[in-house]
This record gives sequence, C-alpha cells and structure tokens, in this order.
Amino acid sequence: MLFVLRILLLAIHFLLASLIGLLIGLCRPFNPDNSRLCARVYALPALRILGIRRVLDAEHVLQHQRPAVVVANHLSNHDLFVFGQVVPRRTVSLGKQSLKWIPLFGQLYWLAGNVLVDRGNAVQAKKAMLTTTDTLQHKDMSLWVFAEGTRSHGKGLGPFKKGAFQMAINAGVPIVPVCVNNYTRGMDLKRWRSTTVLIRALPPIATTGLTLDDLPTLMHAVHAQMAECIDELDREAGTQA
Repeated sequence: MLFVLRILLLAIHFLLASLIGLLIGLCRPFNPDNSRLCARVYALPALRILGIRRVLDAEHVLQHQRPAVVVANHLSNHDLFVFGQVVPRRTVSLGKQSLKWIPLFGQLYWLAGNVLVDRGNAVQAKKAMLTTTDTLQHKDMSLWVFAEGTRSHGKGLGPFKKGAFQMAINAGVPIVPVCVNNYTRGMDLKRWRSTTVLIRALPPIATTGLTLDDLPTLMHAVHAQMAECIDELDREAGTQA
C-alpha cells in the first residue's frame, strides 16, 4: 500500500514540478540559474515522498567559484531528486537529445539552458562540446556531467566517457567530483525510510596547463578518487541503516 501511494504521489509531484519549472523557463528562458531552481523544485518534496534520508557534505561544490565541470556518478532516475539540492549556481547539465521528447520535462530541460547532445551524430556532438567549452571559458557558468554516460543501478562506478574531461582541459577549468553511495542497492519503497543517501563533494582538481595528452591520466585519477569515496560512503551508509 505504501509503495503504491508513493508512486502515485511522485507522479503527481513530477507533473506539478514540471509545470512550475516550465513557468520558470518561460519567464526567464535560458537563464543559467534555472537548472538549480528547477532541481530544487523537483528534489525537496520528492525526497519526503520517497522516504529518502539524505546526508550532505557538499561544500566543495556549493561554495566553489565558477566555472568548473562537476562530475558525478549516476545510479538511477532518482538522481534527479537525490542531487537536486547540490546543484550550484549558474550550472547547466549535459544530457542526451532524447530527453527533449519527455512531455513537459523535456521542454523545461531545454528552457533551463541545459545542453542536449545527439551522441549518435559525431558532428553535432563535437559542435555542442565546442559551444559548451566556450561557455565555460567566457560566460561564468559551470557544467554538471554524469561522466559514466549511463546509470549504474548500484553496480559500482562504471568507466568514464571522455567528453567532460576534454571540455575541462580545453577550457582550463577545474573538475569537481561529486559522489553518492550506491543507495539503490538497499532501497525499499515499502518501508517508511526507504534508504539513506550520502553525498560528498571532493576538492577541485585543477586542469590548468594540461593538454589532451594528459586526458587518460586525468580520467584515471578522478575515477580512482571517486571510486574510493563511493566505497567509503557505502560503508558509512551501512552503519547508519
């Protein structure tokens, strides 16, 4: 009964939050702070509906001076709610072009100034990356990227796509890793407290002076730091369960 009630309430909330976000986007289209506001509209009520207890240690991302590339691990569709409160000011995200076909949410995502990329079209994908690199360099904005490019569903940190790291190097901006524990492993929407989510932002990693020859080393270093952090968060979450 609790599961069904939560799914029903979440569907109603998603619809209402999408309408509110769409109004925000229509009132100030492509404003770079729309994503942060909309993320909070989605996140705060949804966490209560889902019974998710969240513990934040996110000063490194929330207090970081722009611009930067924020790199996070990606577990499930619930990440929209889980990460909503830690999206920093003037930050847009990089998403697949198919998102635009989701009713209300897709239009909201576009009006919020986020970048839609057709991964199957190499020319358009490269053009989007060049535009985003220019934005990072000249428009006082940051970029949020799920570096794995797909959801892990709690199976652990997957291999990274190189696009986020290429943009960070080309723009000369730091990378700020944001980690969340594998909360989907024990998530049970039939319990009042469905799961515990721990989020931790790591210190920024400078890319100044790096070239694309340094790309593999940079990706390996960020992956290793995040994997270690996620393992630590999993242990901490286990003690709080």
